[in-house]
Amino acid sequence: MKELRNLSLVMDFYELTMSQCYFNQNKDQEVVFDLFYRNNPDNGGLCLFCGLEQVIEYVKNLHFEKEDIDYLRSLHQFSEEFLDYLSTVRFTGDIYAIPEGTPVFPHEPLVRVKAPIIEAQLVETALLLALNHQTLIATKARRIVQASEGRAVMEFGARRAHNFDAAIYGARAAYIAGCAGSATTYAGKEYGLPVLGTMAHSFIQSFDSEYDAFLFYAKTYPDQCTLLIDTYSTLKSGIKNAIRVAKDYLEPNGYRLKGVRIDSGDMAYLSKQVRKELDANGMQDCGIVVSNSLDEYVIESLIHQQGAKIDSFGVGENLICSKNSPVFGGVYKLVAIEKDGEMIPKIKISDNVEKVTNPGLKKVYRIYEKDTGMAQADLMALEHEVLDDQKDLTIYHPMSRWKYKVIEGGTYELRELLVPIFLRGKIVYQCPSLDGIREYSKRELDTIWEEIKRFAYPQEYYVDLTKDLLDLKLKLLNDHK
Repeated sequence: MKELRNLSLVMDFYELTMSQCYFNQNKDQEVVFDLFYRNNPDNGGLCLFCGLEQVIEYVKNLHFEKEDIDYLRSLHQFSEEFLDYLSTVRFTGDIYAIPEGTPVFPHEPLVRVKAPIIEAQLVETALLLALNHQTLIATKARRIVQASEGRAVMEFGARRAHNFDAAIYGARAAYIAGCAGSATTYAGKEYGLPVLGTMAHSFIQSFDSEYDAFLFYAKTYPDQCTLLIDTYSTLKSGIKNAIRVAKDYLEPNGYRLKGVRIDSGDMAYLSKQVRKELDANGMQDCGIVVSNSLDEYVIESLIHQQGAKIDSFGVGENLICSKNSPVFGGVYKLVAIEKDGEMIPKIKISDNVEKVTNPGLKKVYRIYEKDTGMAQADLMALEHEVLDDQKDLTIYHPMSRWKYKVIEGGTYELRELLVPIFLRGKIVYQCPSLDGIREYSKRELDTIWEEIKRFAYPQEYYVDLTKDLLDLKLKLLNDHK
């Protein structure tokens, strides 16, 4: 957002206490952290990466004000030398990231940070905060847009969001994922996305009659008139008064009723009855909008099981809070540390296999089938490895040499997913426009097989390792036995 806030203290306190220790030991030691996640929300097949632009703004602005240093001094846990260091600290390292709007999958690095150890540690919470939130909302919005099967989805969630920023950034993420626009006016001002909305029940209640309310609104917005028809009775009064206003005022003056909205009741039944009324009055071009606690499952049911006659959907709390699965489990893990001029791979081991990390400085490739253009798998490789798509490629399960697949040379294409964002502290990435990100995301989603995008029991998309990376991982596991 344009009003610049210094968010540098938006961090877990242990980032500062660890940094004091690093300062005392070796503050210039280089490290590599990977930011990734372990499971898709809603038991889905993929996520939609989002929030990179806010990460960039944070890192560019990373610094501590005098009042920040004074506050930290008052805690009596930090040395004056360390506080002096913090007063001048700026990010000087490298950040690579997957572009916003890309479909992504568990365990692959979404962001890679290579920097002096204190700088890499200080940005942890902010990176997770920005990316966890917007990736979660974009992922949920994508599912809802998919369920609508080409019908417009409007993000109506501001009043249910978790505070101001969640509403604004959530609207941004939802638009990237394919929503037609947002009811959050600030998001329209800030990001240029379409703002949408008509009236509330209170507007209609404020008039002596429903007809009077509709007529006044129609006279005020004759070329953008959508009427809320369920304040009293959708079928007995709402649709009848809407049609009456269309015939009494809009059509005689050269306008058409754009739409009617239903916000309660049996939406499948009501939409079918309303459609009959509209069509019988020559209003086939009048759309039907529904809202009220919708999500991808309700929308899918309305369309496929109940034959609802709905042209667009307004979705609020279930989208803006990702209500069914409200936490995105992004994590930030050390994978390498510099020693005597060499990057030493590091691994985190756990009794839970899914929590074992993939060590070392890595690249991530997406493998596309040449004949279809569809994504076949993602592949993690060590930074020094050179892959040739004219040669056979063997990709391995992340924990086992016996489970592998050989892809014939010349039948596939490789694209490296991580692109440079910061190099030696300087921004080298040009953020696309919001519409550019949205269009890119749609193109990338079209390369993912429908079996992976389905809601129930999606096909697993493979994120595999090269033999060199798998060998390194198994060696480190064995070394730590």
